Amino acid sequence: MQQPKAKKIRKELTIHGDTRIDDYFWLNQREDQQVLDYLNQENAYCKSVLKPTEPLQNELYEEIVGRIKKDDESVPYKKSGYWYYTRYIKEGEYPIHCRRAGGKTFKNSGDEEILLDVNELAKGHSYYAIGGLSISPNNQFLAYGVDTVSRRIYTLKVKDLHTGNLLDVNIEQTTGGATWAADNQTI
Repeated sequence: MQQPKAKKIRKELTIHGDTRIDDYFWLNQREDQQVLDYLNQENAYCKSVLKPTEPLQNELYEEIVGRIKKDDESVPYKKSGYWYYTRYIKEGEYPIHCRRAGGKTFKNSGDEEILLDVNELAKGHSYYAIGGLSISPNNQFLAYGVDTVSRRIYTLKVKDLHTGNLLDVNIEQTTGGATWAADNQTI
């Protein structure tokens, strides 16, 4: 198989009075069929070139996965009267974000409250990533970003932690993080 070669299409870009030429700007058009065709050719070429290394790839993958503790838990930290932590389960691929109320120490805190079970949220998606989690000052609302296409462009969602329901808020094209105002309504 011959290595694909991206065609050059001259594009002048001027920013702040500085002009530069980008012959590959056309590759930014992610929905364009020519771009998708070229990327598929690149992927097929890569797969064919790396085919002889598949046994080693599998061996390395299994070795790395074998070193990962499947039922791990982060170190809890206390903020605004709650202990926050993230845990993983053996059957899951994604984190479960949790908190416990009160207590001077984590062991003396209340029952676990699951804020987000990303394993459940990811069902039906080939890719799923959560952006920054942000709790409102009154501890009632959770704002978080969701990316389902692996472009690091997130849709911001808000969950009412008292009811467990998502609010009718979908702020698209974000970086995934949010900061709450003191009124607990503005992000």
